[in-house]
Amino acid sequence: QTINIEDTTAPTFTVPAEVTLECDQDVTDLTLTGDVTDEADNCGTAALEATYTDGASTAGACANVSSFIRTWTLVDACGNVTTQTQTINIEDTTAPTLVSELETSFTVICSNIPEIPSLEFTDNCSTEAIEVSYNETNTFTGDGNDYEIIREWTATDACGNTTVITQIISVISENFIHEVSQEFCIGDGTINLFDFLESGTDLNGTWISEDNTVTLESDGNFNPLELELGEYIFTYIITNNGCLETTEVSVRLNDDCRVLPCTSDSIKISKAVTPNGDQYNQYFTVNGTTDCSFVVDVKIFNRYGAIIFEANDYQNDWAGDAPNTSVGNSDKLPNGTYYYVVTLRNSGLKPITGPFYIGTK
Repeated sequence: QTINIEDTTAPTFTVPAEVTLECDQDVTDLTLTGDVTDEADNCGTAALEATYTDGASTAGACANVSSFIRTWTLVDACGNVTTQTQTINIEDTTAPTLVSELETSFTVICSNIPEIPSLEFTDNCSTEAIEVSYNETNTFTGDGNDYEIIREWTATDACGNTTVITQIISVISENFIHEVSQEFCIGDGTINLFDFLESGTDLNGTWISEDNTVTLESDGNFNPLELELGEYIFTYIITNNGCLETTEVSVRLNDDCRVLPCTSDSIKISKAVTPNGDQYNQYFTVNGTTDCSFVVDVKIFNRYGAIIFEANDYQNDWAGDAPNTSVGNSDKLPNGTYYYVVTLRNSGLKPITGPFYIGTK
């Protein structure tokens, strides 16, 4: 009798369940993904061990998300094979991490607020650049009280995970006060308050008249003729990095107006200009204004009425130089008679006119 013994029954095992890992975890670590531990066969006595192969990954919603199929295989001594599959999912749910050192809460005075730092973040999986946005708010009201600056950085990785870093700066407010005193005669003309500010002062501030007794124009001008004699206080306020900077200007108006000793007759104007290098009549001059502190404006015309020279705050320094469109001896005007209009600014005098001669040869 021939008795045949055969083994046609495949071995058995329990495949690990579907598993989800974070993108920075090791998919070959079977303690994380699961392992086969119950290999069995109906006939064999030799130890069996299941093996696996991983299929191609299927991309997910972002760069660090994917899934793949792990195929487990178990073969017994007679070549009977059992295969089962396990799904392994890869996800990215970890937000970026701040690398830079940052003090998140501190107190400073308003003149010592630090610059906004540039923060560096890292991510567990992203190879792409982390997007960092910045937003700043504050509780500053402009009334001189202490306030807070709230700085907020938001770092976002390729899968949309975000980390928010907040820095709160408690600011102690200060008020830097400058005091200026000026005195004017009520008949001196329009007064511009901006003239009394220190050089370099921000001109975008606000003027305030104490008790609202003076109407100020937008450019800081006011007319003293509209006011009574006495003292008037004006305050100029600007903000600089959250600090208040105040200039208090005291303007005293009196009626001690100086009588100027100058008249048109006391002003001496050149009758001839001969710029030939002998230092006589070298320049067109307007003399006799020093005692009156007049500002001299000059216009020179030719006989056809065309302006050939014009200067505000003239300094007696024109030597018959020709404009580009004129002809003559070198860069000088041709010989001949010319005409001037001399205006003594803020003098109350009428413009002075007259002829003079230029001899350039």
